Amino acid sequence: MNFKVDLVMRKLQRNDLCWCGSGKKYKKCHMESDMKNSSAMKRPPKGIIIKTEEQIEGIRKSCKLTRDILDYVGEKITAGITTNMINEWVHEYTIKHGAIPAPLGYNGFPKSVCTSINNVICHGIPDETVLQDGDIINVDVTCILNGYYGDASRMYIIGEATDVAKKLVRVARECMELAIAEVKPYSDFGVIGQVIQKHASENGFSVVRDYGGHGIGLKFHEEPHIHHYDVGQRGMQMFPGMIFTIEPMINEGKYQTALLSDGWTAVTVDGKLSAQWEHTVCVTEDGVEVLTA
Repeated sequence: MNFKVDLVMRKLQRNDLCWCGSGKKYKKCHMESDMKNSSAMKRPPKGIIIKTEEQIEGIRKSCKLTRDILDYVGEKITAGITTNMINEWVHEYTIKHGAIPAPLGYNGFPKSVCTSINNVICHGIPDETVLQDGDIINVDVTCILNGYYGDASRMYIIGEATDVAKKLVRVARECMELAIAEVKPYSDFGVIGQVIQKHASENGFSVVRDYGGHGIGLKFHEEPHIHHYDVGQRGMQMFPGMIFTIEPMINEGKYQTALLSDGWTAVTVDGKLSAQWEHTVCVTEDGVEVLTA
């Protein structure tokens, strides 16, 4: 745990040295601003892992590799290729760079990446499906590099999609970006779902409720769960050193989901389109760092 987090998580006395390292007494430095947000004096909920600087650097490197893999996929993806080919690209690139594809074998998942086309919301399994002109596809990559996890996904538009498909892809990305902009120390986690649902609804779309973001870094899935729809204020604050994903899944039609017989592939109940973008983010001392950018 870094110096500031350790001090902020206990109630400082007026004449203590300020947590910021200025050398000034707390009362002459940050006391007034901290008191405006009393949540700054609370501890993170039980089960939340506050990462050390060393751990953050390791997670940062894994996230950069995840970003590079998605860049690589973007250079090669086109109509006529199969989702199995995407799986091969991701697997080979990951191994070549000294990492492990986290999805492979995770709770029995059979491939190294998730590929979710059109009405597939998430966790699509690569197979011999051929991408067609007009398809939209989410590619979800998670790397394990030196024991640290990095997770991100992107949408790719194949050829010339419909106007509604292009709008959905754009709005889904905007939902993610608006949520990331709300990440800062001592902000309530509930604001993430609030801004996502507001923007999606204003554009005529819905937000999936059955799946959400999650803590990550030392394990694939950690606490807390990140709601992407409006659940109000959660009474759970963000603290410097928290790392989690923001990955809203936005549907063209109804928000409800259905699970296929493979036990993984989630689809829209009405057969309409779904889009998702994802970044791994770290709460910093004064805002947010997007680790997979």
